[in-house]
Amino acid sequence: MSAEKLIVAGLCAGFLAWGCWDKKEKEPSPQPTVEQHSILVFPKASPMLDQIVAVPVEPRRDVTLRFNGRLVWNEDRTARVFAPFAGRVQAIAVRPGERVARGQTLAVLAAPDFGVAQAEARKAENDYSLAQKNVERIRELAQAGVAPAKDLQAAEAEVVRTASERARANARLKLYGKTDTVDQELALRSPVAGVVVERNLNPGQELRPDSQGDKPLFVVSDPAHLWFMLDVSEQDVARVKPGTEVKLSTASLGDDRIGGHVLQVADLVDPQTRTIKVRAVMDNARGKLRPEMYATIRHTDSMKTLPVIPVGALLQGDGKTSVWVETARGHFQPVEVKTGDRAGDMLPIISGLKPGDRIVVDGAMLLRVQ
Repeated sequence: MSAEKLIVAGLCAGFLAWGCWDKKEKEPSPQPTVEQHSILVFPKASPMLDQIVAVPVEPRRDVTLRFNGRLVWNEDRTARVFAPFAGRVQAIAVRPGERVARGQTLAVLAAPDFGVAQAEARKAENDYSLAQKNVERIRELAQAGVAPAKDLQAAEAEVVRTASERARANARLKLYGKTDTVDQELALRSPVAGVVVERNLNPGQELRPDSQGDKPLFVVSDPAHLWFMLDVSEQDVARVKPGTEVKLSTASLGDDRIGGHVLQVADLVDPQTRTIKVRAVMDNARGKLRPEMYATIRHTDSMKTLPVIPVGALLQGDGKTSVWVETARGHFQPVEVKTGDRAGDMLPIISGLKPGDRIVVDGAMLLRVQ
């Protein structure tokens, strides 16, 4: 046989083989059928079975919720110090980052108005002393029948008035410091123990209370207890209540965790983000946390003994919530379920499923063929 005939024969054989293969490929795949009780049955040879993933339902007791947020100063342990009188900065006793005790002097001002308050207190003290001596003298005269009763009554009233003025002036000075001299030196003291976070004044600076605005001269805060601010979705807020114990982690902590608890849950929903503001207080006694750090807190929520399934396994339709259950290899049945409150990506099942049931978690779209 010539070479040309061999080539033609080979081509004919190839076309015949290709035609047979193409016909085989175009043969339709075996389709599933629907049996009683709405059970969808796939033939054993169906290639779609390899794309449907079913896993057993297992009872779980704990679900871990994760929330992201940031650390801020604890406002319950933070003080902002302002100048109550106008004056000039004479001395600054602390620097930012220094730890101070409660009542420790932060700065000293030369404040003429404070000197006026000191002078008024000294004058009120002298007026009260003089009124006491005067009433004693008039009382002796009245007992001797020399002074009329109205003079004694007026003197006694003067003692009451000067005593009230003396108490008012001394109480005013006690708010700002010493009361035993007139030196116009006003000491700004820390109301709380903590660390100097901010200092917004310089030596020799002239200060006026009406020009300070909202900017304090000093900010002192206790870093041992920080606040953690976070936004919680509506579906998870029921599981985060005041007193809920949480664990915090940051990039700087590595595998370490720091404990805390939820302090407050807001009563309003943010209309923009549809989240609820939640504030937790974290224990920073070891000093590893810093304000403005971004962090994640974890809360382990007990699900009791209810079976738990992934949210993605649920099907919604006709006002019902259901899942596909694999009753046997290639046999799938829709089962209506009742779910509890969502916890992260998991849902507890109140009714409809039991531990050991196999539910479809991937490939559910292939079950909508009928």
